[in-house]
Amino acid sequence: MMDMFCVEGGHSLRGTVSVDGSKNASLPIMAATLAIDGEVILEQVPQLQDVATMQQLLQSIGAAVEQHTDGTICVDARDVRSSAAPYELVRQMRASVCVLGPLLARFGTARVSLPGGCNIGHRPIDLHLRGLAALGADIRLEAGYIVAEGSKLRGADIDLCGPHGPTVTGTCNILIAATLAKGRTIIRAAAKEPEVEDFARFLNAAGAKIFGAGTSIVEIDGVAQLHDVRHTVIPDRIEATTLALAAAITHGDVTILNAPTTHMTYVLNAFNLIGIPIEATHDTLRIRAASIQRPARLTAEPYPGLPTDCQAQFMALLSTIAGKSLITDTVFPERFMHAAELVRMGANIRIQGNSAIIHGVTRLSAAPVMASDLRASAALVLAALAAEGRSEIRRVYHLDRGYHAFEQKLNQLGAKIQRTNDGPQNVVPRPHLDSLQPEKQRISYRHTEPGDHM
Repeated sequence: MMDMFCVEGGHSLRGTVSVDGSKNASLPIMAATLAIDGEVILEQVPQLQDVATMQQLLQSIGAAVEQHTDGTICVDARDVRSSAAPYELVRQMRASVCVLGPLLARFGTARVSLPGGCNIGHRPIDLHLRGLAALGADIRLEAGYIVAEGSKLRGADIDLCGPHGPTVTGTCNILIAATLAKGRTIIRAAAKEPEVEDFARFLNAAGAKIFGAGTSIVEIDGVAQLHDVRHTVIPDRIEATTLALAAAITHGDVTILNAPTTHMTYVLNAFNLIGIPIEATHDTLRIRAASIQRPARLTAEPYPGLPTDCQAQFMALLSTIAGKSLITDTVFPERFMHAAELVRMGANIRIQGNSAIIHGVTRLSAAPVMASDLRASAALVLAALAAEGRSEIRRVYHLDRGYHAFEQKLNQLGAKIQRTNDGPQNVVPRPHLDSLQPEKQRISYRHTEPGDHM
């Protein structure tokens, strides 16, 4: 039976809360432990469903994994003998594809199921495969699996430029494979996200020779093997942003600890653009949201731009601000399924291509809604915090993939969120948007179909 949230809106958030370690940094690092000849100790790993899935995946291949309640995970993959990652686990999470590079580098062969994950549009992995092929791997698709073979990987000059910007997991896959390849590799159009930089920092601490991580050109000198390492994962900039937006949408006063503010420059600029004052140090944010805010034009794009993983949450906030706002997503042009659910709560949103046109309303209204993906879940929680009445949010298992104890953190700030079982007694009929009364339907929701993208 799935969980759901019951949220009583209208409560201003106040107090102090702390950010966990980064999900998007932890998963590729955990995958890379498969290529390390020694014990790995990872600190500040968030206790998330995606982390548990990656742990199960590593164990299914033969790694010894111990997870501690303090956020420390110990991995020893020296006894791993299998180079196959099964469909049953890989289908649950797109980041599982990050085991492809480590398995290929260690065994000279890898068999990994095509990945699954959030419902935010088609996301091909052709750049991963193109990069590994440039290192000397022979790659084919076989019965839903990626089969890569390359016992003698060699350095190469690789361009990872894609139609919608760099690939984070693709950059990580190429980085680990190149680390154990012979000679020098140059990656051009590499992803510049802080999570990639943290990944390279982890590998360098294990004996890799990676230069330029965090820029668009990364150079790797291959090494024979990697050794024992202890590493602390960076804080989660997406969680920090989500908590800050929760404070803003409720006109609250919240201090956020362990916030990676140096990785949030565009986000902080967006807050200033909207008219929400932020006090920031190197690891602390304080949001004191005024009642008067401004509409804005925001664009989600690769780092250092506004993260696509924050697009839905900003849409929830802008839905409550008078005037016309615009959000464009250049990374995942189809990532707007949450818009229809926000409309159910009274938002005025129209989708046009890869943009959302938002006319702010005075107040959102409580409604039963359903999450379509991880960040959509967070956006609906934020909207429910600001709405009038009691909202029900279903499929919050999406939320658990990327936020640890999210409702508990918000409740300690004054929110009223109850997690409960979504039994048959809670099923509410969901009318199609087109069936709403014309006078109640503030917008038309038109979703155009863009082409394939990364």
